[in-house]
Amino acid sequence: MNEEIRGRKVLLRKKKLEDAWSDYAWKQDPELARLDATIPLDLPFSMYLVSYAEDLNHGDGRARLYAIETFHGRHIGNCSYYNLDRDRREAEVGILIGDTSSWDLGYGTDAVAALVRHAFKKESLKLMYLHTLVGNIRAQRCFRKCGFVPCRRVTRSGHDFIRMEIKEQEVSVVDQFEI
Repeated sequence: MNEEIRGRKVLLRKKKLEDAWSDYAWKQDPELARLDATIPLDLPFSMYLVSYAEDLNHGDGRARLYAIETFHGRHIGNCSYYNLDRDRREAEVGILIGDTSSWDLGYGTDAVAALVRHAFKKESLKLMYLHTLVGNIRAQRCFRKCGFVPCRRVTRSGHDFIRMEIKEQEVSVVDQFEI
């Protein structure tokens, strides 16, 4: 996977080992962990790096991981599609804008829109879905702008999420969104 995906504001590129330090810092941030319904990472960087390198080199073929960069080359977050099911032609979407100074500037919306357009075309998908915390209004706004529709509530590990979906025939909405 050497492809780069160009949005209007960001470039999605293959994750690389040099991204580990930013990713590590973001996983330790209590606010980012709260928005992802996880606990902050409490692991020495050296151990994290070994696991990170293993994940980059030995994926299961059901995920595509991208770094989100500004056009100035600043790594501000990550996005992916995963749980790729080629038989059902669907995949789950995930995004993190870890650089909080980049929040509310349209980068997340642009990254999701670019990723969705790319994944539907490359993987011949019929459906993409995601789960976002009920209280994460910023994320829900982003996903709605990109054409995702709330479908139902889901409870996992004591956290309430909203499952949102976008279908193949709705992808044209992604091309029309305003950043």
